[in-house]
Amino acid sequence: MSPAAIGLISAGAIFGGAIFGMGLQRLLPTHHLGKEMQDLVKLSAGTIATLTALVLGLLVSSAKSSFDAINTGIVQGSANVIYLDRTLARYGPEAEAAREQLKRTVAAGIETIWPAEKAGVPGVTTLERTRGMETVQDKLSELLPKTDVQRTILAQAQQIAGSLTQSRWLLIEETHGQLPFTLLFILVFWLVLLFTSFGMFSPRNSTAHVVLFVGACAISAAIFLVLELNQPLDGLIKVSSAPLRNALEHLGQ
Repeated sequence: MSPAAIGLISAGAIFGGAIFGMGLQRLLPTHHLGKEMQDLVKLSAGTIATLTALVLGLLVSSAKSSFDAINTGIVQGSANVIYLDRTLARYGPEAEAAREQLKRTVAAGIETIWPAEKAGVPGVTTLERTRGMETVQDKLSELLPKTDVQRTILAQAQQIAGSLTQSRWLLIEETHGQLPFTLLFILVFWLVLLFTSFGMFSPRNSTAHVVLFVGACAISAAIFLVLELNQPLDGLIKVSSAPLRNALEHLGQ
């Protein structure tokens, strides 16, 4: 299920809790809604609100850290791509085939992960299917150095290519981190209880409905943000392709 769909369902469930609370306000006897009961509900709601704020804040922080880690990995990978191309240029014209393959690999990666029009395939899936760096490594294995300098440069290039391949799989594994459904369900359940308590003692008018609806949407937007940041290669909030595009412009020069 997409983050947008989960966000909408969460908003509906939370706002539904507020409407349910307003319904309880009509059904419960008057002495069940007195001052003492209001104080008790406020105390319980305060506890739930504190727990919810703590968990939601930690989730946003964790998702942002994961998003930043993927972005940093792409920046570092882009720098290593340029470094590999420069190293192969020092090797000589014999490495031209490997340099061309490297350029095609970077271009294909950009087009598959950041296409102009989505093809319906998740970005992480296309990243898993890409085998360009393995082909570059095969091209490097075909080189036959003739001098000690070329041997040193080839060893350095192979090390960089291996580092890029390792970084690619590290990015793939990091993007597979998903928010546990149980944790999400408990969080939404707490929010439904919280808004139910709001509805029990809120005035029954259109202004109260609008305020509660906006509040439900605001909290659901935070849940949507967490889910989006946990998918840095897909959705509305994606890591930038600028580092790789900049690297592509420098390849082959």
